[in-house]
Amino acid sequence: MPDNILVRRIPERVHLWINEERQRRKMTKQEFLVSVLEDACNADAQLPLPLTTIPNIEITRNLPFTFIDLFAGIGGFRLPLENLGGRCIFSSEKDPHAQKTYRAWFGKAPENDDVTRISAAEIPDHDVLAAGFPCQPFSIAGVSKKKSLGRAHGFKCETQGTLFFNVASIIEVKRPPIVLLENVKNLQSHDSGNTWRVIRETLQELDYTVFSKVIDAVHYVPQHRERIYIVCFDKRVFGNDPPFEFPSVPPVANRPTLREILEEAPDRRYTLSDHLWRYLQDYAERHRAKGNGFGFGLVNLDGVTRTLSARYYKDGSEILIPQRRKNPRRLTPRECARLMGFPDSLPIVVSDTQAYRQFGNAIVPKVAEDVLRQVSSLLCWQLTRHANGCLLKRHAAIA
Repeated sequence: MPDNILVRRIPERVHLWINEERQRRKMTKQEFLVSVLEDACNADAQLPLPLTTIPNIEITRNLPFTFIDLFAGIGGFRLPLENLGGRCIFSSEKDPHAQKTYRAWFGKAPENDDVTRISAAEIPDHDVLAAGFPCQPFSIAGVSKKKSLGRAHGFKCETQGTLFFNVASIIEVKRPPIVLLENVKNLQSHDSGNTWRVIRETLQELDYTVFSKVIDAVHYVPQHRERIYIVCFDKRVFGNDPPFEFPSVPPVANRPTLREILEEAPDRRYTLSDHLWRYLQDYAERHRAKGNGFGFGLVNLDGVTRTLSARYYKDGSEILIPQRRKNPRRLTPRECARLMGFPDSLPIVVSDTQAYRQFGNAIVPKVAEDVLRQVSSLLCWQLTRHANGCLLKRHAAIA
């Protein structure tokens, strides 16, 4: 007798729809679900799909899933995750100013203010773990000695004392089918490559297939901002070789320019004082004389900017807007939000200083959403192939 299929963790609205439809069609739940799956298969004569290709499926309805948002910041991951059908069931952020923005944008503050002080067992089961964790050096001194003495080794030894250890511990206990991480481009070279080696090997040791790519947000927003995206799939769910690919970059013709995101009449307080403007020019000249490239960044309004940093509030020197017969000015907080791809509908509820810090530390939601669309395509592949799945689990038939 063939295996039965159990659909687990059905959202309430889907459960209600199944009941309404099966009653309307006068079918049992088993008959209705089998008919839905048969319709999905019949929609493409290529099915069952080969394991080496992602199906060319047009997603007209987002697949429901749950996620947790760690080191959440102001919600750069949460926005695209919710846009694609996700439901946040747990979030953590330590900074009180970021918590204030998060509450204003999502209706409630993060449930946890320090992920290092919570037991993984307290976190609800989830489908996707998202984390923009800070990067810290790892120490490998003494690992060989500990192994020879039979003491703890592996990720629990090498990552202990770092914030990534907390992420890895949650992954080990909760085993989310999908893990999505983001960090600075230099994560790969940080600490002579040791940091990235430990992170990658830790995730592999936890039995995940790891994909990574540095993506420049310049294809989505008028800003050069290179960040590494790390997407991991549980091998026990997706197998050893899930056919995931990172998105191709949008066409050059669609790239936005800086001019498009500027405010028409910014407050004059954002114009640099004579003293600060002279200081920045002198500073740049001193470094030019030494053959260094340090200095302010006076931008081309029809081009793109340097990377917006969390220190932008100090003097705004990396991104300065030229003005006619005036000193240059820094970006306004709203322009910084636009530069990162956050919509105007999201209010700025903190001081200028905190807003600059928050946007300088944030994830570009448009980049994350493109990566997540590829994850969503892989979920469709997973749900339509004949194998164990994260949403479809096979159980032996009862004789």
